[in-house]
This record gives sequence, structure tokens and C-alpha cells, in this order.
Amino acid sequence: MNPQALEQYLHEHIPLSKAMQVCVLEAVPERVIVSAPLAPNINHTESVFGGSASAVATLAAWSLVHVRLKSAGIASGIVIQNNTMSYEQPIHGSFTARSFIKQPEAWDVFMRTLSRRGRARIAVSAILDYEGQPAGNFEGNFVAIVKEPGIR
Repeated sequence: MNPQALEQYLHEHIPLSKAMQVCVLEAVPERVIVSAPLAPNINHTESVFGGSASAVATLAAWSLVHVRLKSAGIASGIVIQNNTMSYEQPIHGSFTARSFIKQPEAWDVFMRTLSRRGRARIAVSAILDYEGQPAGNFEGNFVAIVKEPGIR
């Protein structure tokens, strides 16, 4: 899935991503990188609102699972089960979130479980970057459920 197709999908199916002006910079099986500007995500201290930072990290991580499953030809519903977010520094401008799977071997286990049970869970990480420096860390567990044919 190319970045433009993923961005269009996010804006159509997760409207918050459009309101936050999220842009997809990269969408490959190893990582998804998204960016967002300050203006629609600003808080009272003229920095990025923590909820916006968390939402952008969540979108990047969710998108990585989505991209990988689409490339495998698997139609599924993907939801977040839980997450933690830490904030390292204030963000006063455009920022990015780069998602990745810390334990690449976990993907094979995830796929086998998904094939066998029709649902599986995977841990995905993301790093927020602002001006070339880490600004936050996201860790989340996502659950994928295989869709029945004909189910949207």
C-alpha cells in the first residue's frame, strides 16, 4: 500500500485523522511514518495537545498492522486493546510518529494465530519525533479479527 492510498483510507475511515491533518510519509512493512502539524493539534500552552500526540502515534501503529495485513491479502478488523504513552519533551511544531514492531519474530506468531483462530494480538511501538529528537514513546497491543466475506 502506498502512502497516498493509506492516507486516503485513514481520512475516509478515521475522520479524526483528516481533522488533525495527518499525512502519511511512508508505508512499508517495516514501518509507517505519519506527520501532523501543530495548528489543528495545539493546546493552551501552544504545544501539541497530549491527546493529539497519542492519537497520531496510535494511527501510525494501527496503520502498520493494517498495511501488513492488506499486503498479505487478509481482510480484518483491527482495534487497539491497550496502550501506554510517555512524553519526553513538548512539541512546538510539526511532528512525526514512526511505528515498528520491536520483536519482528512476533509477526509470524501473530499470523499463525490469526490463521488458526481468526483473531490475534500483536504489540506495536511508535516513536514521536520533533525537530530530529525523540519527543514521546508509544507501546500498544492491537487485535485483528478476520472478516467474513461480505462483511465491511
